[in-house]
Amino acid sequence: MGYSNLSTQQSQRKRHWLKRWGVRLVILAVLLACYAGWQMWDIDRFGHSDDGSSADCAIVLGAAAYNDEPSPVFKERINHAIKLLQEKRVKSIILTGGYGGTEGRTAKFSESEVARDYCIENGVLPEQIYIEKKSQTTKQNISEAKEIMQGESMSSALIVSDPWHLKRACSIADYYDVLAKPSATTTSLYTTQKSQSQFIWKEFLYLHVWRFN
Repeated sequence: MGYSNLSTQQSQRKRHWLKRWGVRLVILAVLLACYAGWQMWDIDRFGHSDDGSSADCAIVLGAAAYNDEPSPVFKERINHAIKLLQEKRVKSIILTGGYGGTEGRTAKFSESEVARDYCIENGVLPEQIYIEKKSQTTKQNISEAKEIMQGESMSSALIVSDPWHLKRACSIADYYDVLAKPSATTTSLYTTQKSQSQFIWKEFLYLHVWRFN
């Protein structure tokens, strides 16, 4: 009888323990879901927060180039920077992006070289353009752009990319002490809810990798 009571008490304690930790795990999951939802909302909000201000330059974050042509996504970023120049919101454009590659082959032209040619074809004066050909990541884009800014005595920038890329990019700029504000493309090719959600989710992950790296 005593053994039976002890076994029952142990069973009850185990159920109580499992229930208690089950509740805690549910609460934790809800909190994490709320945090992720809030962060992704803020990524979207931040990317659409261009306040119309001016700066010394526009930093165009690199994207793929196909041989001597910018990819559609890259082209929209370059077009937006050209528009900022035409509106006199910036005085010059810094084009970033090194040599990409597929299947082990290195591209003939860097992304920034392709972007420079595109800018000139669309009426931008060569003396208004600066390029770097080393970067492969957003962090490197910003770091290399900072070197150009320091060399040319530029003190402020508008960072140009797709909206959902800009919170992380501006966070990196802040880390490098680059005075920067976001200026997103208004004609992003990520038009479907699915593609936008995938971009935001990816940036949520990348942002937190960057923060805790």
